[in-house]
Amino acid sequence: MEFTIKQSVLKDELNFIQGVVERKTTIPVLANILIESIGENEIRIVGTDLDVTIRCDAEADIKASGSICIQARKLFDIVRALESGDVHFKKEDNEWVTMQCGRAKFRLAGISRDQFPEVPQNISTPMRLPASVFNYFIQNTSFAMTNDVSRFTLSGAKFIVGNGLAKMVTTDGHRLAYIETAFGGDATDAIETLVPKKALLELAKISRETADNISFGEDNNHLYFKMEGRLLISRKLSGQFPNYEMVMPKDNDKLAVFDLDEMRSAVRRVSLMADERNRSIKLTVRTGEIELTAQSSEEGEGNEIVQADFTGDEVQLGFNSQYLLEFLNNAGSLEINTTAEEAEAVSTDGSGTAAATARDTGSAAVKIAFEFKDPNAQTQMSIHGDSAYDYKYIVMPLRI
Repeated sequence: MEFTIKQSVLKDELNFIQGVVERKTTIPVLANILIESIGENEIRIVGTDLDVTIRCDAEADIKASGSICIQARKLFDIVRALESGDVHFKKEDNEWVTMQCGRAKFRLAGISRDQFPEVPQNISTPMRLPASVFNYFIQNTSFAMTNDVSRFTLSGAKFIVGNGLAKMVTTDGHRLAYIETAFGGDATDAIETLVPKKALLELAKISRETADNISFGEDNNHLYFKMEGRLLISRKLSGQFPNYEMVMPKDNDKLAVFDLDEMRSAVRRVSLMADERNRSIKLTVRTGEIELTAQSSEEGEGNEIVQADFTGDEVQLGFNSQYLLEFLNNAGSLEINTTAEEAEAVSTDGSGTAAATARDTGSAAVKIAFEFKDPNAQTQMSIHGDSAYDYKYIVMPLRI
């Protein structure tokens, strides 16, 4: 095989693939990527850890078709250190590969193409959503997934499309994030599956780099997400996701509304005095304000008052400050406005265009709503006045 590719193009594609390539693995071939020709002017780059695969197509000048399989991390380190220009690759005997860019020349050890895992070929991606919607979904739910590998059904997101709605749900058993929006696809389109955490985070990274739609689909074992010459393939998580609808509070009758930035800053400061073991922070909600208090028997205490729109009897709520801060750090960081006409344009036949436009909400104050009943019941948090999305973050209380 012999081809030439621009350094900037190769660097961008290798950067996407690095997230799935295993650095420390008992299967040495998984530390490698596959590069093969798929036409006269295009190469395909593939990286996998057997659970998640990323495939990128890039323009190149191909002089001799074929394939090479070389160490991913070393190649990426070299390419990003190269000066801008054309990078020339040539496969030699015994799987060795030479690459040259300007006056720099390298010779890299490769392995046989036959050792690299096969990637699914029969791929169907009939449904579509704007990349910005996927990014918003993941941004506002991924932090609520568990890091406990033994609870594998919670180490991913429940992704549901059907009945005109697209939904994503995550939980770690102590909190739950739920988001939904209108889906303008065909009425027969439906999917209900568990997306692994690693695949979800890689999808977020890729979706940030495109303003177009992401088409997606599934088969019995895999999920497929396709966009702008890139394809992400993920194995499905098996198991039963908890009944999230049972967790959502139905009778919260109290509402407090406050400024996101003010509350986030206050929580950051006050939580510095929280006990390191339980990270508890107390919110005393009273007419016109919320007082935040955290204390440690060894280090002292801190408190701060945030103005709030609330009328009623004083209520004290206890939270894990990390759970509260993760919500405040992510909520409202990306706001997407979708009109009814734009939503209708998000179709499955390829005729629709990206329906949502993202904008930084720093120019407008974002309000957060707390809905609660009493100190012992779940508190539901949301972005106040957000009509494009139904977003709920439910947290179990701490005893103060």
